[in-house]
Amino acid sequence: MSDTSDRVVIGMDPHKRSATVEVMAGDETIVGGGRFDTDRDGYAAMRKYVSRWPHRVWAIEGCQGIGRHIANRLLADGEQVVDVPPKLSARARVFATGQGRKTDATDAHSIALVGTRMAGLRPVVNDEQLALLRILVDRRRSLGEDHTRMVSQLHQLLLELIPGGAKKSLSAAQAKALLATVRPRDVVGKARRRVAAELIGDLERVYQRAKQADKELKDLVASTGTTLMDLHGIGPSGAARLLVEVGDITRFPNRAHFASWNGTAPIDASSGEQVRHRLSRAGNRQINRVLHIMATVQLRNPTEGRAYFDRKKATGKTSMEAMRALKRRLSDIVYRRMTEDSAAAMAAGPGGQRGTTTGSNVTDSHPPAGASEKSLPGPAETQDRTLLPAVS
Repeated sequence: MSDTSDRVVIGMDPHKRSATVEVMAGDETIVGGGRFDTDRDGYAAMRKYVSRWPHRVWAIEGCQGIGRHIANRLLADGEQVVDVPPKLSARARVFATGQGRKTDATDAHSIALVGTRMAGLRPVVNDEQLALLRILVDRRRSLGEDHTRMVSQLHQLLLELIPGGAKKSLSAAQAKALLATVRPRDVVGKARRRVAAELIGDLERVYQRAKQADKELKDLVASTGTTLMDLHGIGPSGAARLLVEVGDITRFPNRAHFASWNGTAPIDASSGEQVRHRLSRAGNRQINRVLHIMATVQLRNPTEGRAYFDRKKATGKTSMEAMRALKRRLSDIVYRRMTEDSAAAMAAGPGGQRGTTTGSNVTDSHPPAGASEKSLPGPAETQDRTLLPAVS
C-alpha cells in the first residue's frame, strides 16, 4: 500500500459468531469501532461500516486459529490482512492498560496498536494450495492422535486379559493374533475381549486412512516444488507442516530469527558473572515437534546428525543438551533448504513464489524488523558458518 495520511489499521478480536473491531489512524487516534456478527448480515454491515476508510489494512489476531474464517472471507473480498500473534497482542494489552484483564474492546485496541506500531507482521495470503495442505496435514495429525489413543486403550485391555500384557510396539495384526489366544469365560472378560476386538477393527481403519493420507500429502507436497522431503527425517507430514506454518520463508531475515520463532534458539539466563542459557519453551511448537522428530530419526541412523550429536557428547554435554544443539543445527538446515527452494521458485518466473515478498510494515513508521526475537548467544551464532554437510 502507498503511504497515505488517511491510512487506518482495523484491529479485530475475532470469535466464532462475532468480531469486535477498532479503527486506528497512523497517529494511534481511535477513529471508529464496533461489534459485528459474523453471519452474512453482520459481515456485510461491517464491510459497509469500514468502507469510509478506503486505505485500510486489517490486523486480525490468530489468523491460523479462531481468526482464520473471517480472514479468509476478507481475503476473498480483496482486503489486505496481516496476522497478529496472540502473545504480541497480550503484551500490548498489558502495556496499554497496566494490567492483563481481557475484554473484546481492549483486545481489539491492543491488536490495533500492534498493527499500527509493529513492522514484520505476517501478511495473510489467499493460497489455495497451502489451504489444502493445511486441511490434509491437520487430518493426518488427527489420525495419529486417534491411533495413539486407541493403542493406549488396547494395551490396557490386553493387560487385563493377558498376564504381562502386550509388547510396547503393537500393530493391529499383532494385536489380533494375540487376542485370538484369549478365551475368557466370565462376563467381564468377554466384554473386555469384545471391546478389544472393536478397537483392533478401528485401528485397521485408521491405518488405512493414514496410509491414504500420507500418499495424498506426499503427492501434494511434491507438487509445490519443495525439496524438504529430501532431508533425512522429514516425511510428507513434516514437510507439509513446515510449508503451512512458515508460509513465506523470506519473512525471516536470517536463520537466527527462524530458530527463535520455532523455539530451538536458547534463552539467555545469565546472572552476574555466571553465563548460561536455558531451553526455550516458546515458539511454534508444531514446527519444534517436526524438528524433534527429524533429530530423533537421524539419531537412529548413521547420519551426520548422529555424528554431530556424538561430538557434542564428547565435549561434555549431556544427552539433552546435545539434542537441543542438534535441533538448533537442524533448524539452520531447514531454513537454508526452504530459502533455496524459495529462490529457485522466484527464478522459475511468475507464480513460482509461495506467499508474498512485499514488506508487511503497516504504517512504515518504524524501521524493518523481524517478527521473531533475535536468538541469543549460544549455539545460534549470528555469523555464517558451515552447516552439516550431509543430512540424508
